Amino acid sequence: MGLHPQVFYVGNRSRAASVTPFLLETWQHLSLNSLTVLASAATMRNGSEGTRRPHCVSAAPTEMTSPIAKLSFWGVRGSTPTVDPATWRFGGNTPCLDLIAPDGTQIILDCGTGLRTLGSRWGTAGPARLRATHVFVTHYHWDHIQGLPFFSPLYGENNEFQFYSFRSKFLGRDSLRQVFETQMALPYFPVDFSAMTARRKFREVEGGERFEIGENKVTARWLNHPQGCLGFRIETEAGTVVYATDNEPGDPALDRSLRELAAGADIFINDAQFTPVQLASTRKGWGHSSWREGVKVAREVNAKTLVLFHHDPDSTDRMVDAILREARDEFDSVFAASEGMVITLGASGEPVQAHMPRSRASLRQEAQFRASVSGLTAEGRRFEEETTVRDLALQGALISLKHSPQLQSELQVVIEAPGADGVQEMRLRGYVVRLEAGTEKGTTAVGVVFTD
Repeated sequence: MGLHPQVFYVGNRSRAASVTPFLLETWQHLSLNSLTVLASAATMRNGSEGTRRPHCVSAAPTEMTSPIAKLSFWGVRGSTPTVDPATWRFGGNTPCLDLIAPDGTQIILDCGTGLRTLGSRWGTAGPARLRATHVFVTHYHWDHIQGLPFFSPLYGENNEFQFYSFRSKFLGRDSLRQVFETQMALPYFPVDFSAMTARRKFREVEGGERFEIGENKVTARWLNHPQGCLGFRIETEAGTVVYATDNEPGDPALDRSLRELAAGADIFINDAQFTPVQLASTRKGWGHSSWREGVKVAREVNAKTLVLFHHDPDSTDRMVDAILREARDEFDSVFAASEGMVITLGASGEPVQAHMPRSRASLRQEAQFRASVSGLTAEGRRFEEETTVRDLALQGALISLKHSPQLQSELQVVIEAPGADGVQEMRLRGYVVRLEAGTEKGTTAVGVVFTD
């Protein structure tokens, strides 16, 4: 069925989630797609526990007069960047967000590899920067600082940045400046920190400290993570955003700190790198959390929307989908952070909007198309096989075959697709990038990237 922009209300809450679904063809797909999660998560319980139905109402266009904040996600992956096609939909860049507050203040949250992408958009998007940009660094692990040398606005002398982080007991005074200088020191980087001509100031912040930036109130709190980490609460006229990446439950004092930070937040961004099983066993003590712990905290503090963040580098898009599905079974408004996602936060009574660029929102579809595949086996013999294509993407597909083709070999794929004039053929050419055991006995799951 065709879908059109709608507004979905969660129970009797004062806020709503408005999403424009791009090229989504079924409500079932919408309900599981993290790129349009606010719409799908905004459901209401009806009848027996666990049964949910979409509750939608139409909304007439109104003039936007209330204060608006825009939160953009440039990097959402934890620990190390990924380039695996299986993680492309949610994104492979490490943590970086930016928040444009209603008063025009720009706040960047962390300096992972997503910072480079933000820098590349610097001159083409966003308001005129007549004031300093504020950069909050939660801690000094590589995945939260490694984008800084590639952030082009730092090389422009007309730009000004105010950096905030804590004094590390391992580094002492000016810890953040030391970290930035060291990662660009010889022989680790071709130019040193002095090559950055933008004006830079550094401020040390402690857990429990409160301060104001423009019309926005900021609170920093300690989180449970090796070598220390800060979480930030940013209260704007449009609502409250809490950024609590890299935290592990289990320390009573720091568990209270997290809950005080997140109390009543409109958007609660929380670490969800591990599964509950991993967190209780092999990954205990690594400094991260799970979707279940995030749901637990969100419920306890009455957070309105939970964002699962800091995805594990080994978590494929399908694995994140499964995590998201489980989280939605236990909390009304929850979604997984995705690279390129933008949340528009309005004042009380106005919709909270989230949307994705069309390129990612329409990237992957659950599908079942009859197809003919031809290529070379691992032994070099030519084959041709009739099969079914599932999980179709604009740039590739996952295909189940009885043959096992050569890795990096070329495949010809002819897909039969229904059209207005009956069944039509779609001819594609691509290369094998992944081989795995298939779900059915005697089959191989073949990952293909299409070139034309």
